[in-house]
Amino acid sequence: MDPISATIGFIVGLIGFIASTVQVLDYIDKRRERQPAIASVENPRPIPQLKPQTAHRVDWGEAVDVLAFYGRAEELSKLTQWVVQERCRVVALLGIGGIGKTSLAIKLVQQIQDEFDYVIWRSLQNAPPIQEILAELIKFLSHQQQLDIPKDSNDGISLLIDYLRSSRCLLILDNAESILQTGALAYRAGYEAYGELIRRIGGISHQSCLILTSRENPPEIAASSGENLPVRALQLTGLKAVDGEEIFQTQGLSGTDAEQIKLIEFYKGHPLALKIIATTIKELFDGRIAEFLSQNTVVFGGIRELLNQQFHRLSDLETEVMYWLAINREPVGISELREDIVALPSQSNLMEALQSLARRSLIEKSNALFTLQPVVMEYLSDRLIAEVSENLISGEVTFANRYALMKATAKDYIREAQIRLIVKPLAERLLDRLGSQKKLEAQLNQIIATLQSKSPQHPGYIGGNILNLFCYLETDLGNYDFSHLALWQAYLKGANLQKLKLNNAAIERSVFTDILTTIFSVAFSPNGKIIATGDANGEIRLWQIDDGQQILICKGHTGFVRSVAFSPDGQTLASASVDKTVKLWSISDGKCIKTLQGHSDRIESLAVSPDGQLLVTGSIDKTLRIWSVNNGQCLQVLAGHTHHIWSVAFSPDSQTVASGSFDQTVRLWSVNDGSCLQVFHGHTDGLRSVAFSPDGKLLASGSHDETVRLWSLSDGQCLQVLEGHSDRVLSVAFSPDSQTVASGSYDQTVRLWSVSDGQRYQIFQGHGDRVWSVAFSPDGKILASGGYDQTVRLWSVSDGHCLKVFQGYLNGVESVAFSPDGQTLASGSFDQKVRLWSLSNHQCRTTLTGHTQQVRSVAFSPNGEILASCSHDRTIRLWSVKNCEFLKILAEYTHRVGSIAFSPDGEILASGNYDSTIRLWSLSTGKCLQVLHENTNQVWSVAFSPDGQILASAGYDLTVRLWSINDGTIVKILQGHTGPVGPVAFSPDGQILASGGNDQTVRLWSLNDGKCLQVLPGHTNWIWSVAFSPDGQTLASSGDDQTIKLWSVSDGKCIRTLSGHINRVWSVAFHPDGQTLASGSGDGTIKLWNINTGECWENLRVERPYEGMNIAGVTGLTQAQKATLKALGAVEK
Repeated sequence: MDPISATIGFIVGLIGFIASTVQVLDYIDKRRERQPAIASVENPRPIPQLKPQTAHRVDWGEAVDVLAFYGRAEELSKLTQWVVQERCRVVALLGIGGIGKTSLAIKLVQQIQDEFDYVIWRSLQNAPPIQEILAELIKFLSHQQQLDIPKDSNDGISLLIDYLRSSRCLLILDNAESILQTGALAYRAGYEAYGELIRRIGGISHQSCLILTSRENPPEIAASSGENLPVRALQLTGLKAVDGEEIFQTQGLSGTDAEQIKLIEFYKGHPLALKIIATTIKELFDGRIAEFLSQNTVVFGGIRELLNQQFHRLSDLETEVMYWLAINREPVGISELREDIVALPSQSNLMEALQSLARRSLIEKSNALFTLQPVVMEYLSDRLIAEVSENLISGEVTFANRYALMKATAKDYIREAQIRLIVKPLAERLLDRLGSQKKLEAQLNQIIATLQSKSPQHPGYIGGNILNLFCYLETDLGNYDFSHLALWQAYLKGANLQKLKLNNAAIERSVFTDILTTIFSVAFSPNGKIIATGDANGEIRLWQIDDGQQILICKGHTGFVRSVAFSPDGQTLASASVDKTVKLWSISDGKCIKTLQGHSDRIESLAVSPDGQLLVTGSIDKTLRIWSVNNGQCLQVLAGHTHHIWSVAFSPDSQTVASGSFDQTVRLWSVNDGSCLQVFHGHTDGLRSVAFSPDGKLLASGSHDETVRLWSLSDGQCLQVLEGHSDRVLSVAFSPDSQTVASGSYDQTVRLWSVSDGQRYQIFQGHGDRVWSVAFSPDGKILASGGYDQTVRLWSVSDGHCLKVFQGYLNGVESVAFSPDGQTLASGSFDQKVRLWSLSNHQCRTTLTGHTQQVRSVAFSPNGEILASCSHDRTIRLWSVKNCEFLKILAEYTHRVGSIAFSPDGEILASGNYDSTIRLWSLSTGKCLQVLHENTNQVWSVAFSPDGQILASAGYDLTVRLWSINDGTIVKILQGHTGPVGPVAFSPDGQILASGGNDQTVRLWSLNDGKCLQVLPGHTNWIWSVAFSPDGQTLASSGDDQTIKLWSVSDGKCIRTLSGHINRVWSVAFHPDGQTLASGSGDGTIKLWNINTGECWENLRVERPYEGMNIAGVTGLTQAQKATLKALGAVEK
């Protein structure tokens, strides 16, 4: 049958539709017979008290522009009556794909939106989990004030309904068929909670409305809708003849009224079908309807059959474009499409293909971006899965080599949708066809072997597709061979690929696990294509924004890199470090051009002048320095602050410098003469960040008082105090248009504020710890944030989506402890695991899992039978050492637990907490015996005296406190440290207490009178751990300077310094025999040291993710990427 005579009609689809309708009606009758009456009232709960907000807030989400809308006047009138006058709670727009449900919903909402306080549109096309949708709805309706979203979907629905009661809200969920099983009147596995959402919104009294569009009727609507009920369903049919004629007129077709009506009736008024067939008539019959009808071949079997026929008329390039638009799942530009296609087409040919597809209404265009209608996207996705499945089963993989099943470099939420909607159903289809995972793995391996022998390194996606399938199936890839293959778009982040053979592979656009530590600073290049980070390893890393590839690592600092900034021309990067130096780096090769020295203490911030001539730095030494970029000379030293300077910034005209200090002030300085122009007072705690608005009118400042302030530069007045953060503000930045301020905080959030009215309009959540730095891209579309959780996150400013996460391998060891018998070493790590190491063979004998964030501290009970661990997940867990089994959780906290310690008799466990409390727990009952409240800030460390009568605590308030265990009162407060105090430890005889602080000193205190006996200087950065030897003669200390120091307790002299770790040393512990010291580091190793010689005699490390992976001869990786892979265990051999 030729293509023309194969053009389609409606008979088969109509029969199927009637059959499915009968099935639905039968189901409804049966469901109603057994459905209990729906309660009209659910016990209301008080919602959080919100600030007054502006009415009629609208978030259109993924709603498309409706450029042409035909007819539907009656439907619009009926829907308006239902939603506005009759105040229905749930309204469903139902109909086959392409019938116009989404367009009708958009037009309806445009007409009635002023009747509602809040309007929010969300698409379910990519099948988002319900927790994600609930979070977005609740945050929007609460004006970003409700951040604690319940993890349980039922609780989340209850909270949402509270908001639906308190305000008149209009919720629209488009493409609900994506969460339903086709024709089964049931939900896809894992999406059943959507049914509960619909049921409760429809059955509970409130003043809002939910509009759904769907090709399938959700069971709850089928069972609960009715003419006089608050749940209604409108089944859309085709357009009327007069409306269909308007489509033909728009397309320039010619024909009599009778001919047009006949054509419309053939296609039952289906809008998409009419648009597609109109282009066919225009192209093949010069727009003459009569000539087309004369073929007598119009049999419309439904939209999919029509798409089938149209698809077979496409050229090869048009076919590839259609598939790639389905894979990309969001509007994309020409350049990205061109890069996707294996046989790279010319720009002109690709443009012609896109224009041809657009003319035939097969694709949609908006703002130079192209995408597909949902029904077309689903059709292409199904074809893709079917074709790739047949390829992989037969072994003939030409088709599967042309297309990526998922794009490793895509935005995170798009890649997750590709996994859900392409990779997962493909894997399920293959498993069903082949019968077992073992057979599927064997088949895929056979394809790999064939490719290696017949077409090594042949360009395409098949190698990456198979590798991605293996990763999805969680196949053990040890010793698998992917050598000599092209590996495109392989997503290998988080995968364990020990001993995988990748030698001589051609790798393109693939993503591997990175190495990242705490990110202190982020900065965009002037062209917006690169982001730079400064981290706790003393390194600067550069990343490409579009694909997330790491392109450069700059090494040279010996301490944290606190601040990074690009030169205006983008050719040079400046970095400031706690090692007291500033370095200038060449972006082309990563080499250090200059090192600037002069500060007497840590440098916390730097800024490059907009004209590129000057640098300014701020330091813990309380001074600012202005430097010449050309010769590296210090031109001026600006003094006046009375405390540490944490932030500096240049004004847009390069004439003024701002500085923020812990003395609670902002100062403005003249660049010309160094004079202080103004001092801004108002903050009630130390400042951490300052930023000028690009228009030069405002200054923003962020403080430990949890506020952001906006200051007028013309008169120095505070214009706005932006409140909302629940912890210290660490970073602020203006958008390029000066209309928005971003702030990052200890509360783990990034917030966007409107400069005009001071209102917070967006909150970005995702970081697992404090957010050190925020920065806008030059075009203002992306916000970058870097945090203590070792991630960099890129956010879409317009919709709040997290676009990409750069996350490092979390293997740092944060705590070590020896068992009392000296046979076992316990460790707690950033990877959320507790490990027990056998000291007889130096192997990890068991891994204890359960914590959901980094493990902060581990401790053995005095009898060695119980191990306790505490974590940033706010829990304390108890484990049986003998059986390696989990015993219990001591009640979960609302804040993090920083430290734990057993009493000498083993009856009590003490915990120091970030909520400024200490809790004492009974080990026998698991109950809290006492809460000690008199700390003024976070408690980072606790320790019992040897007699068990005194508990020492230390933390952010710069003091060490001694508590009586008997009555919970403070016995003494030890003062002297000039910064937060981390670790504390009692000497074995109970006479001396040691403490270490971020002031880089260890202090020894007399327990008798509370006096400081000695101050031990020597460390060059924060001190995180102190420990006495069993005989009390030696003290070990460690910290961020990557060293361990051994001190003589009697005279305070440093006996020796142990070096070897390449990251901060979090923890040290003496073996009970006093001859060995264990150290745990952020570099992922535990080192065992001989105390007498200072030699490291053993390294303990878990296998890294790429241990033994062979990358010899690999192409397509940058030197930075190769260095990272090697640091994670890869080899070249």
